[in-house]
Amino acid sequence: MTFLVWFFVIDGVALPPFAYWRWKNMAVRPPVIPLLQRGFIGGIVAFFSFGSIMLATRLDKVGEAAILRETSTVFAAIIGWYFLKETVGSWRVALMMLIAAGAVIVEIGS
Repeated sequence: MTFLVWFFVIDGVALPPFAYWRWKNMAVRPPVIPLLQRGFIGGIVAFFSFGSIMLATRLDKVGEAAILRETSTVFAAIIGWYFLKETVGSWRVALMMLIAAGAVIVEIGS
């Protein structure tokens, strides 16, 4: 947990000046309050999702926790395709299938 706390503390100090610089240089600046609200919620979600993976690697087999972490990219791609109407080419589908196959292989092997 110490690593997790320091990871987010360092990011919390380093990223706001960069975010302000980027926001300041935008042609059309979005309102700040909704950005802060989304950032706060995203930070809470990131803390617990990353923390849960760190805890899983400490409590159980590292390989299984790593595969679980990698399958989240498959779900993110599916959500992007279904809800955000992102294009999914044949390479992306093939890579998602490889990740899913890796998860199945690890589960069968354990």
